[in-house]
Amino acid sequence: MNETMVCVVGNVATQPVYRETASGPAARFRVAVTSRYWDREKSAWADGHTNFFTVWANRQLATNAAASLSVGEPVIVQGRLKVRTETREGQQGWMSADIDAVSIGHDLARGTAAFRRAQRPEQASATARPEPDWESGPGNPAAAYGDAPQQRPKPQMVT
Repeated sequence: MNETMVCVVGNVATQPVYRETASGPAARFRVAVTSRYWDREKSAWADGHTNFFTVWANRQLATNAAASLSVGEPVIVQGRLKVRTETREGQQGWMSADIDAVSIGHDLARGTAAFRRAQRPEQASATARPEPDWESGPGNPAAAYGDAPQQRPKPQMVT
């Protein structure tokens, strides 16, 4: 499976469009990625070329993206790059760069976000599981993997 995986950091350029399709939810939006460089003559950062990508999301990712993203917000998108050549309005060679998203998130280097876990229909009816006991001791599941805090003897003063 030779696919080009990319990770782009940019801003949401268009409001996500959400659709219910025969294969499940789908959403698409555009992301703008502008390169920045240090301009030595001005001694300041300057904007370079801006690339636009159409991001496609499916299933739960589509639902969450449509509910969470707004124009102008900083995002990180990871997915499969698809570069397509089309004929539009009689012109051959129209190119588009699409990303079939695997993961989408807000860029926390440029702001904060509050995460809310999405409720799936089958989870809503399930009973809540008790929180595991993460304290060190005989019942600690981390102890089986060597991750539990080790009880070390206190050092003795030697005189």
